Amino acid sequence: MTKIFLFSCFAIFSIAFQNLNAQSFPQMDASPMDLAMARPDKNSPPIARVIYSRPQKKGRDVFGDLVPYDEVWRTGANEATELTIYTPLKFGKTTLTPGTYTLYTIPGEDQWTIIVNSDTNVWGAYSYKKEKDVARITVECKDAAAPIESLSMIFRPENNGTTLLIGWDDHYVEIPFKKA
Repeated sequence: MTKIFLFSCFAIFSIAFQNLNAQSFPQMDASPMDLAMARPDKNSPPIARVIYSRPQKKGRDVFGDLVPYDEVWRTGANEATELTIYTPLKFGKTTLTPGTYTLYTIPGEDQWTIIVNSDTNVWGAYSYKKEKDVARITVECKDAAAPIESLSMIFRPENNGTTLLIGWDDHYVEIPFKKA
């Protein structure tokens, strides 16, 4: 009987002690981080990458409300969107050299200004500095074929480079990057 009692006490204390040392991980972020990689094909090395956080629509009016028109936006949630270039690419008239940049946007009703900025590792667009812009282009804002619940980004391979598609709510833009 004593052995059973001692074994029971040992088991109870072991379980209690394990729970005290259990890992404590945070809940899933409301705007989880994601990554999109540009490759000519799945067996080729990457030419570009974006890392961004994916806010959800959740029934809200996005552009013109949650994301104001004509203001610099971090192009996602949390940290500003990070753009890494692995091979020289033309962005408008500017050749981007390999490296990491921040991708900001200025959404408008009919067109967006796309900004590649040299200031990296920034949270939001609160510390945005125009003098750190490497290049800007303007692209047409298009109507999405169906509503997009989560901010989404994907690269579409092109013969002469790649195109970054950014879509959310009922709009999307196409951002061309050409081989330099």
